[in-house]
Amino acid sequence: MRSGYNSVVRFLDGAGNRRWGIPTDGTLQFARVIEADLFSDSTRRASVEANGNVEVVRKILPPLENEVPPAVFCIGLNYRKHAAETNMKIPRYPIVLMKNPAAVCAHLDEIEIPPCASDDIIDYEAELALVIGKETKNVSPDEALDYVLGYTTANDVSARKWQGKKGGGQWCRSKSFDTFLPLGPELLLDCENPNALDLRTRVNGVTLQDSNTSDMIFSVAEIVSFLSQGTTLLPGTVVLTGTPEGVGYTREPRIFLKKGDEVEVGLGDATPLQNRVAGPL
Repeated sequence: MRSGYNSVVRFLDGAGNRRWGIPTDGTLQFARVIEADLFSDSTRRASVEANGNVEVVRKILPPLENEVPPAVFCIGLNYRKHAAETNMKIPRYPIVLMKNPAAVCAHLDEIEIPPCASDDIIDYEAELALVIGKETKNVSPDEALDYVLGYTTANDVSARKWQGKKGGGQWCRSKSFDTFLPLGPELLLDCENPNALDLRTRVNGVTLQDSNTSDMIFSVAEIVSFLSQGTTLLPGTVVLTGTPEGVGYTREPRIFLKKGDEVEVGLGDATPLQNRVAGPL
């Protein structure tokens, strides 16, 4: 346990079995297997105990029961300083868009840039992501966090070409290419305050985003409640809560991802999410 939360990972063991486990050290090379169902009411809000054997981690998987979630909701323009750097007004309600669930990839996977997005304007977006733990509908902000299984690190990779006028303003398409949602490696359970976590991005060792989730316009609880109104959020649904200031397209000169770049997204003191950029760029 670190800073008030338990940390778990989803991984392939040496025999190719998908398992949940508690990392035994900071390297994520070994994990003690969890036998409990993380999506059960009795487990979700309690301290997780690992009673199984320590297994070799052959590969880290996205911290989900299945690699492809039932849905991915994204919240746009949800940090005050990011709104300021883009010269946009503070929104009255959370701005909601969707991302293809098949865009999810894991820690250490490559971010593959497809030819239809290879015009050298691929951007990074550090985000706090949450995973819904049980069926959620019409919940209040006061009870919303009880429906969250845990929190993880996300990189909402975006092809700015498709978001802009030249691409027709297609926000969902810009974010939905395969591997455009690195997620993980750890899932943080029982986080004391998801709106008090450091959030940062480093590209090739250079810090480009350095913020805290306290700068959110709409809190995590408000987002979950808002999304649940008249809408069922299924267990395993991923919600991205927005990115802070420092994205590439707002910089002068602009900074975009290119082939060979090493991207690291950090959340609190969890193990950073690391991915290398591949593809035709």
